[in-house]
Amino acid sequence: QLQASGGGLAQPGESLRLSCVGSGFTFGNYAIGWVRQAPGKEREGVSCLKHDGGTPWYSDSVKGRFTISRDNAKNTVYLQMNNLKPEDTGVYYCATDVRTYTACARADYGVWGQGTLVTVSS
Repeated sequence: QLQASGGGLAQPGESLRLSCVGSGFTFGNYAIGWVRQAPGKEREGVSCLKHDGGTPWYSDSVKGRFTISRDNAKNTVYLQMNNLKPEDTGVYYCATDVRTYTACARADYGVWGQGTLVTVSS
């Protein structure tokens, strides 16, 4: 099970940090990531990180603004979102059970948490 939190309303240029806590599985054994879905659009892979950390993957749309990190001792993954833009608005899901960064980009995960809504608006 994955439980995401931290969404909310932000103005353009502001920051938010999303968290996602995993339970019921060995969190540190799995790559994990974030996917978002904007209103009326398909799900889009945002970022993901291998089970032991290392170099993350980011979509071009968030590269340089978002940072993913994980704390395996706390079974938690984070998404620090800086310099938010209106186009970042959407429901953000954390997800796991993914084998490659190519699969991350396709949002091809096996296990999904519930979403948390991020709205960026002035």
